[in-house]
Amino acid sequence: MMTNLDDLQVYKELDPKGMLWCLHQLPEQCRQAWQAAAGFRLPADYAAVDKVVIAGMGGSAIGGALLESMAALKEIPVFVSRDYDLPPFVDGRTLVIASSYSGVTEETLRAFDQALDTAAKKLVITSGGKLKALAEEKGIPVLCFDYRGPPRAAFGYSFLSLLGIFHRLGLMADKSREVAEMVTVMEGLAGRLNEGTALAQNPAKKLATRLAGHLIVVYGAGILSQVAYRWKTQFNENSKTWAFHEVFPELNHNAVVGYQFPRELAAGAFVILLRSNSINPRTLVRYQLTAELLTRAGIEHEVVPAGGAGPLSQMMSLVLFGDYVSYYLALLNGVDPWPVEAIDHLKEQLMLHNG
Repeated sequence: MMTNLDDLQVYKELDPKGMLWCLHQLPEQCRQAWQAAAGFRLPADYAAVDKVVIAGMGGSAIGGALLESMAALKEIPVFVSRDYDLPPFVDGRTLVIASSYSGVTEETLRAFDQALDTAAKKLVITSGGKLKALAEEKGIPVLCFDYRGPPRAAFGYSFLSLLGIFHRLGLMADKSREVAEMVTVMEGLAGRLNEGTALAQNPAKKLATRLAGHLIVVYGAGILSQVAYRWKTQFNENSKTWAFHEVFPELNHNAVVGYQFPRELAAGAFVILLRSNSINPRTLVRYQLTAELLTRAGIEHEVVPAGGAGPLSQMMSLVLFGDYVSYYLALLNGVDPWPVEAIDHLKEQLMLHNG
């Protein structure tokens, strides 16, 4: 029997550590992170850069990925490095930001150690750990936030802290009004998505119910390219389910041809198309044509529109929506959304193979 998402007792039983609380406080987390970062003091020469490299992994990297995808930030290139090694172009005109919620992510620590041997400006965003200690030892600015939860739930800190830093350094136009609108949109949306809103009126519960038992593929484009990736990772970590993501217009040059085989997979797949009017008009035509191809192939799909007027609101409204959908899907799967046992196991095994 499928879990009853309108039974509030279910949340206590399947979510004992409180992932639901993390969802509730995400809008306020964003507001706090923006205010803290916008007032954070940095050396004056940190503004004298022509590119930014953000080193991070998993939940600590996704904020940088969203920053990278924002068309409004094209004044300065932003690169996200999800690896042990920094890109070779890092130099004295580069700002390297090491972002690690835990402060002990081994790939980020290795990349930060490489940055110490360069003339790049350096900054750390973390809640503590070895990364914080090393940065303080070297006299490198640390934007430290106090938060207790899984890294993916600290998304507001990883993204809005970066926005605030860019604002502080004059690397982008003032986003204060957009951030205020974004928080208002998120708070309004949360009222429609939270556990107290019945399934019949709750779009997140409805979509999660449709997704149960399916292999999930999330499509995005433009400012929603990395939001689609966020949805994919939240399905993986919260719902413990297979999920993948694709990006327009590239997916129209390959993925659409793959709908044919294996035939039995079509019945078990579900495609989510994240849509925004801010996306290139020609790409929006591709959304319509791709939906027609999915229908022809017998593949279930749903278009999920962004909320709000500005790009920040559109991105973050869909982030919040996806977080709720993945959370409800976890409950429908009968699993606790909090733990990530496979990742913990990998980290333990890597420690045994250290050196």
